[in-house]
Amino acid sequence: MAKTIELTVPDLGGFEDVPIIEVLIASGDTIVLDAPLVTLESDKATMEVPATAAGVVREVRVKIGDRVSPGSVLANVEVAEDAAAVNVAAAPVSAAAGAGGPASPGTANEAAKIAEPATAGGGAAADLVVPDIGDFENIPVISVFVKAGDTISKDTALVELESDKATMEVPALFGGVLSDVLVKVGDKVSQGTVLARIGAAAGAAPAPTANSTPAAPGTPSPPAPTPAAPAFAAIVAPSPPSTNGSSNGVSGGPLHASPAIRRFARELGVALSNVKGSGPNGRVTRDDVQNYVKRTLTNPPAAPAPQTPGGGGAGLQLLPWPKIDFEKFGPIERKPLSRIAKISGANLARNWVLIPHVTHNEDADVTELEEFRKAVNVEHKDVKVTMLALLMKALVAVLRRFPTFNSSLDGDDLILKQYINLGFAADTPGGLVVPVIRDVDKKGVLEIAAETSALAKKARDGKLGPADMSGAGFTISSLGGIGGTSFTPIINAPEVAILGVTRTVTKPVWNGSAFAPRLILPLSLSYDHRVIDGAAAARFCAHLAGVLADLRKTLL
Repeated sequence: MAKTIELTVPDLGGFEDVPIIEVLIASGDTIVLDAPLVTLESDKATMEVPATAAGVVREVRVKIGDRVSPGSVLANVEVAEDAAAVNVAAAPVSAAAGAGGPASPGTANEAAKIAEPATAGGGAAADLVVPDIGDFENIPVISVFVKAGDTISKDTALVELESDKATMEVPALFGGVLSDVLVKVGDKVSQGTVLARIGAAAGAAPAPTANSTPAAPGTPSPPAPTPAAPAFAAIVAPSPPSTNGSSNGVSGGPLHASPAIRRFARELGVALSNVKGSGPNGRVTRDDVQNYVKRTLTNPPAAPAPQTPGGGGAGLQLLPWPKIDFEKFGPIERKPLSRIAKISGANLARNWVLIPHVTHNEDADVTELEEFRKAVNVEHKDVKVTMLALLMKALVAVLRRFPTFNSSLDGDDLILKQYINLGFAADTPGGLVVPVIRDVDKKGVLEIAAETSALAKKARDGKLGPADMSGAGFTISSLGGIGGTSFTPIINAPEVAILGVTRTVTKPVWNGSAFAPRLILPLSLSYDHRVIDGAAAARFCAHLAGVLADLRKTLL
């Protein structure tokens, strides 16, 4: 049989009248044991209150902004008869406590009292340990706030721990000078684990308590007295400094975010110190994190700081680059990257992270265009006309019809360029470079072919200057006769699109009555989805394919 019970706020370790900042359940939800019900936040802690029984939520009795204390009713839940009995037996609050009322004094509150260690004039060395953290064991350390040699006071945060339900700081039970820090990020700790050691310093370390016995030489110091703490308490960690010197939008203030929001931010790679909270007391909400990511992707910084491999970009903190000893697997050769590879690699990584790329693939029938190219080369022996030169001429007509593809984002403005300067990726012994042909719309195919050939040679000889590689509004990346059927070229910021082309191939194409061999040029257009949508990209590529099929359309 089923029975409806009340899920209440357990003993909060001395906290009362704590505001609710999140309600994590709704009527009709099916919850499991320990599922978070609400998030509370005092001036010292953020905590999720877990369910003490599994079942179906029939009524949520609180809302955001309500204040609760031990015994306050959070929800009515329908549970199995035997589960209800277990829940009642486990409730830490007396039945006499009404909804919202304080808990009756008892042994639980007495056990939570902390016996502060006395200090001795001589001061022997003493250990700082993990206090009672409920039923949690083997909790990973996610931050270490101190180092050997630091002078700390009572309640100084030593480390930050995080379980699947809570984030918590572990404070020092007494002050002094740290002689050693015994844990690091990634270590797992439990109640009694020694975190750090206070060195022998006058007035700094605690003397043994009255009921203790001296330790034998060579044996570790006994654990210091530990306070009782609710298993779900999540003490708010101090915010790391943001780039503008403020913390969560309030200079010097604490960073308010529930454990669930902290986990959500880490999953997205967001540093919460960069997010301005819109909730009570500047609390960071889920919407704040999502809006920060959207703003970052939509309006990247004009000049992002250089990033190390695996470092963050635009506030998105990525996992560190893996460190591997490759020599243990076999012989290796270490070769430094070329100067061009290092420069272009950093630019490409930035562009890939900050620009939402989408690639549209299209096939262009260039059978007649190839015949025309061969005929021109027979007539003009001094200049070799390539498919790249003809493609540039075709792009003039297409970019005039679709000017958005010849633009750049500048904050909230779109810069539409009245000139047509085309860059083309050139493969050189030192790496990839992008020379620029200026005013392509004012030049003929022969002039474009000659200039392209001259710039390609200049690139191979390493003689390109900055002026030769600036001013492009649209770029072509051609793999020519190397091979391939399609690929995703990376947009060359601050442009909004790039066209990739691969080797032409003869395919059978249905002409209405039979299959006929046709020469097909694969096109791959990558575009910035903030500026260009899929329909516009499809129209652009279809029109380009039509122009390449009949170059006479460039006269229209």
